[in-house]
Amino acid sequence: MVLMLATASIIHRYPQRVLTEPPMAPPRVAFPERVAAVGLVEASSENISLGSHLPGVVEKVFITAGQDVKANDPLVRLDTRALEASLAERRGNLAVREAAVQTALARVRTARAALAEVQRNLRFAEAVSDTRSISAEEVTRRRSAVEIAEAEVQTAEAEVTAAESAVIAAAAAVKSVEIDLARSVVTAPIDGRVLQLRVRPGEYVAAGPAVQPWLVLGQVRPLHVRVDVDEHEAWRVHPGARVIAQVRGNAALSTLLTFVRFEPMVVPKQSLTGASTERVDTRVMQVLYQVEGDDLPLFVGQQMDVFIEAHNLQNAVSENSRLP
Repeated sequence: MVLMLATASIIHRYPQRVLTEPPMAPPRVAFPERVAAVGLVEASSENISLGSHLPGVVEKVFITAGQDVKANDPLVRLDTRALEASLAERRGNLAVREAAVQTALARVRTARAALAEVQRNLRFAEAVSDTRSISAEEVTRRRSAVEIAEAEVQTAEAEVTAAESAVIAAAAAVKSVEIDLARSVVTAPIDGRVLQLRVRPGEYVAAGPAVQPWLVLGQVRPLHVRVDVDEHEAWRVHPGARVIAQVRGNAALSTLLTFVRFEPMVVPKQSLTGASTERVDTRVMQVLYQVEGDDLPLFVGQQMDVFIEAHNLQNAVSENSRLP
């Protein structure tokens, strides 16, 4: 009797567990054989981290995050006051060089006129048959004058060549500054959407790649999903398999994916924080899929649960046996 009362007391005090449903349904898929992986949404052009050709202070930002842009649209312009001053200086130098060419050409015309005059004097002296009318010394002097005039023509023509070369160099210097002025405006390389903007007027940007990109651009129609498949299950994935991706936190939001390509190299799995030092002891094969339709509220950089219809071991062995 005492034992029965003790048992009843324990059962009465033991907490009753009530079965509760999770607030969100866990990801499920109807594939009997499948490979589960994690995918990362990215632009179909891949995420393009833009940089600046030149270092400088940002003068103006033409776009905002999320804005659609066309190829060659201006995105960011640097301060160009120093370049504009340099351009004015070099254009002035070019004008001086061009004037020097005109001066050299005028000297050529003067030298040629002087040469024609002494040549006429020489022909007149050589045409006189009476040696008493003009001395041999005078004829020799006139011949020397012709030689001197010819040398002066050659010198003037060389000065023209040098002046024209200086004009070419000055024009190249002007072109160099004009190119730098054009490069001081960062333009869109493709049609796409501004995915990230981390620069404001007055901030300094360095030339070349940055540790953290300050401007990311990409084509978002269609979107791609980069899926990391564990190397131990890579043999089970084939291009024609059906693939379903589900939004993290809401398995009801799902979409079919279409195979795009395999990345040729198996790489170490890297955590999605972006830090190069955060790795796990796993290697993954990356597969790119295209999102069918654009009705899901997907954002670049969002994680998705991906399920790939997979080969089982028996099918894989039978397929390999058919290979030559």
